[in-house]
Amino acid sequence: MRATDFFRGGRSRPFIMGVLNVTPDSFSDGGLWNSPDRALAHACDMVDAGADMIDIGAESTRPGADKISAEEELRRLMPILSEVIPSLDVPVSVDTYKASVAEAAVEAGVSIINDVWGLSDPDMAPTAARLDVPLVIMSSFGSSKTFKTDFIQGDILRYAGDFILEKIDLAHGAGVKDHNIITDPGIGFGTTHEQSMEILRNSSYFSFGGKYPVLVGPSRKRFLSAGFPGMDRDDATAEACAVAGSSGADILRVHDVACTVRRLS
Repeated sequence: MRATDFFRGGRSRPFIMGVLNVTPDSFSDGGLWNSPDRALAHACDMVDAGADMIDIGAESTRPGADKISAEEELRRLMPILSEVIPSLDVPVSVDTYKASVAEAAVEAGVSIINDVWGLSDPDMAPTAARLDVPLVIMSSFGSSKTFKTDFIQGDILRYAGDFILEKIDLAHGAGVKDHNIITDPGIGFGTTHEQSMEILRNSSYFSFGGKYPVLVGPSRKRFLSAGFPGMDRDDATAEACAVAGSSGADILRVHDVACTVRRLS
């Protein structure tokens, strides 16, 4: 699957990526879907609601979260993949920053690697190149321990754009094909409320002249209460997605698929 072919052209709305967290400690749904039967039921519900793909993560990136080993991540992830992948007719992505986890997931049938730490694992780019699958490269700043206290200074578009371009160069050097690259400006990963809104309004900036599909993930994040006051987080997420979609986002990563699909219809 070529990312630049699959995520482009002839659609009335962006692609919807449904979030399936199989963690005990994610910020909004930890522990809800971490058994194979519940995970499959929720994945099917999201597809029925209009999800074009499912993103499965087994390690929380919520503020303050502790990192886990690759072994623990795979222990959580693999039983879910073995249940979910054969049962769905949409692509499945894996939300991981570890190359060994990404490789095992792709071998199990995953179609996309969603790396939220911008190729921090030096083996990730060579692994993605060898596996020849789409790779999401996300901008980030700090760590899960500092997201609430340490923010990007200055021009957020320039910071995130420069970060992603540097990582794209790294990916190219490792052999990742240009048509397999997807960018993500990293809303909430070291961004202030104002910076997050600026990213939403300028999503097309991160396509770098239309070269790459852009993924935006505003779902249930803290900035929504400031950007869309008085709304619950799923309705606010849908509004944020509408802004991102109108400004050039190709893929929207959300928890409540039905709410976002209704808003974009």
